[in-house]
Amino acid sequence: MAEITGITPQVKDKTRCNVEVDGRFYCGMKLETVMQNRLKVGMTVEKEYLAALQLESEKKTALDKALRHISVSMKTEKQIREYLTKKGYLSEISDYVIEKMREYHYINDEEYAKMYSETAGKRKGKRLIAVELKRKGVSDAVIETALTSITGEKESAERVLEKYMRGKTADKKTLSKAYAYLLGKGYDYDTAKSALQSVKDVEDETNFD
Repeated sequence: MAEITGITPQVKDKTRCNVEVDGRFYCGMKLETVMQNRLKVGMTVEKEYLAALQLESEKKTALDKALRHISVSMKTEKQIREYLTKKGYLSEISDYVIEKMREYHYINDEEYAKMYSETAGKRKGKRLIAVELKRKGVSDAVIETALTSITGEKESAERVLEKYMRGKTADKKTLSKAYAYLLGKGYDYDTAKSALQSVKDVEDETNFD
């Protein structure tokens, strides 16, 4: 059993409360649900009971919020879960929302990774894109497949380099910094070197290692 040690209105939404259990934040819950079930500070409850209350009362609201969240741009499953957690929803709610969004094809990590790779590939290298997708919760297998959709990486590196070099002199020191810049953008060593050869007045003997 656990003890409810706090029930406080949320700052941004007065229709919802933050529920604390054993002195720590546990979940967000509709004020209506709190009142209907006569939850109060000092009451001892099973955490599973609170989770069930939240699931039944807020799964539609959570789904609506998640759908609004992806209306701006596509999101991965991990990003949706993180968003719902920040909103105070428990894992049971997240599982329900993810299942529904999969069912209606609102989230698809494979499609997300492919579109992200194609767009980001215009200004970043594959290595950096892979790191970013991994951070967003995309699996290694899906990332590997998505990266195959990137074409013209050398041309992409040349465009990034051209922008970086604007107003700069193509001396050895500047080109060395440009080389490091390209590596930081996720391009591999060979692609970065190849792009640098496109810069006017680059000396063949310049060593970028």
